[in-house]
Amino acid sequence: MTDNFLVSCEPASGEELWRGVHGDVEAAVSTARRAWPAWAALPLTSRIGVLRAFANEVRRETDAIAELIARESGKPLWEARAEVDAVVNKVDISVQAYAERTGKKKFDAGLNASAAVRHKPHGVMVVLGPYNFPAHLPNGHIIPALLAGNAVLFKPSEKTPAVGETLVACFHRAGVPEDVVQLVIGGPGEGKALVSHPGVDGVLFTGSADAGIAINRKLAANPGKIVALEMGGNNPIVVIDTPKLTDAAALIVQSAFTSAGQRCTAARRLIVKDSVYDDLMAELLPLARKLMVGDPLGEPQPFMGPVIDNDAADRLVESFLTLMTAGGRPLLHMRRSVPDLPFLTAGIIDVTNIPDRPDIELFGPILQVIRVPDLDAGITEANNTRFGLSASLIGGTPEDYGRFWANIRAGIINWNGPTNGASSKAPFGGIGLSGNHRPAAYYAADYCAYPVASTEMDQPRATIGVGLRP
Repeated sequence: MTDNFLVSCEPASGEELWRGVHGDVEAAVSTARRAWPAWAALPLTSRIGVLRAFANEVRRETDAIAELIARESGKPLWEARAEVDAVVNKVDISVQAYAERTGKKKFDAGLNASAAVRHKPHGVMVVLGPYNFPAHLPNGHIIPALLAGNAVLFKPSEKTPAVGETLVACFHRAGVPEDVVQLVIGGPGEGKALVSHPGVDGVLFTGSADAGIAINRKLAANPGKIVALEMGGNNPIVVIDTPKLTDAAALIVQSAFTSAGQRCTAARRLIVKDSVYDDLMAELLPLARKLMVGDPLGEPQPFMGPVIDNDAADRLVESFLTLMTAGGRPLLHMRRSVPDLPFLTAGIIDVTNIPDRPDIELFGPILQVIRVPDLDAGITEANNTRFGLSASLIGGTPEDYGRFWANIRAGIINWNGPTNGASSKAPFGGIGLSGNHRPAAYYAADYCAYPVASTEMDQPRATIGVGLRP
């Protein structure tokens, strides 16, 4: 980042990919405030039609957008293509969710009156996007917000502005007015200015717990501003008795190392019953060693690309060494596979004997292993975190899963599935440091419009039957 420009570089090469001028927050908010009432006044069917045109724009540009995501975020092309598909599919899912979650209701109120429940948009919504899913995750806020009739100011991550610019261009080509969806380029300064601006009616954020807490603290005295926070997790995957240890190992690898571990739902802690530990490690470690780490556009396609930048890679390597120093036993050493570039191999470390394990989100390909004697101890260990986004149980009986589900504190709980890869047709969010009880995905409609209750009669009818002088 320079004084006047924000610069984006490719993680895989370090070369400059994009640069742009920092946005004018004051002008963007002012323009959006003038624009959103006309957008909100359009019939819902008209807004739906424009957003379906947006899906078609993205679909036509699938190859170019996927390549841009791969180059700017570092994720492999196969994964970038899946992200573009999610952007396209979000429109129809959001239309269905809006109808189900915010549909109009009318019912009899007595005395020839009727009652109604309808929903109104908030006004001007800020969307602060992350770098790990630079198109899909902000789009998951933008589509429901536009559908409800809001204007959107989208500040992409300062690490992935090119994808953000492309996404907004697709909205404009589809017919969303340029003043209704605006791109605000910038770093933390622009983000803070958007959050605190009195002309903003809502803040929809995906990112780190530290940043989310700062937003929540900043707006604590402003209850009229809607705030939805998705802040990641220190997610557990618990393995107990199962004859399918090969499958269990594959699920663990998918959970911990997809997207180079840069998913908020990635498994950070593998909690293993003692009796299956040795056999599970005999499957897991050889599989993890086989994971290809390489150029996102390379052939054959790698399983993992680089993490987002060298600063992130340095912090992750330092974290792995810190765990070793504290008493962790490395099972698979993390290493930099390309000098001076942020390519990291998968790291697995047994931290059972570390007395005060750090409860932080290590946002990368590090998996911490903890041995426990039984399922109940596994549940206790899984809940030993301030986060509460995702958790998964591998193995066990339906009764075991019932106990796991009932006692785990998380917003996403799976059985014999990975911790990541949540469905867009379900709510997505967590508790504790993972969110503020405003789940996204299918439930995003809930925070993009507010309910209005009405009692209605075609003519005024009223009498006062008590308390009048004769």
